[in-house]
Amino acid sequence: MELTKNIFNNSKVIKSTIFVLIGSALLAISSKIQTPFTLVPATMQTFVVMFIGIVLGYKLATLTVILYLIQGSLGLPVFAKGGGIVYLLGPTGGYLIGFIFTAFFAGHINEKKDPIVVFLYLLFSVSIIYILGLVALWNYMGLDKSFNEIFSIGAKPFLLIEIYKILILTVLSTQLFKIRKFI
Repeated sequence: MELTKNIFNNSKVIKSTIFVLIGSALLAISSKIQTPFTLVPATMQTFVVMFIGIVLGYKLATLTVILYLIQGSLGLPVFAKGGGIVYLLGPTGGYLIGFIFTAFFAGHINEKKDPIVVFLYLLFSVSIIYILGLVALWNYMGLDKSFNEIFSIGAKPFLLIEIYKILILTVLSTQLFKIRKFI
């Protein structure tokens, strides 16, 4: 009985580790799918962060994003324009830190939620990225800038894209919850 329990626990740890590594790789790949608008490029990372949250749940999703940020901080070129600890202090550092909280909150969405509630939850989740990102961008660009200037650079060009990403994930959410059950 004890052996069976240990095997089950070990297989669950192995499976979780594999999914965390896959999620981290997806984040790295999604950072390279980008359209450079301004100081802050539009990437598929916000989509993947919310996707990981829905699929992996809040614990594994948060761990996945933290692993990704550690990899980038150590110099691996997993961020949109490279890697290194200095990257987190640059114009996109706040957005990257926001990924942790977005994964956490998106991971709390469950299958019993109405699609409108899923949409609102995802909207709330992604807004954390923008709040932290705008604060860090404002600090990076200088506090003498107005909020409107910072918003025009760091959020306005991306809002419509984010709505589309959230709509896609909302529509797919019932299927994505099936994947979570497997994990």
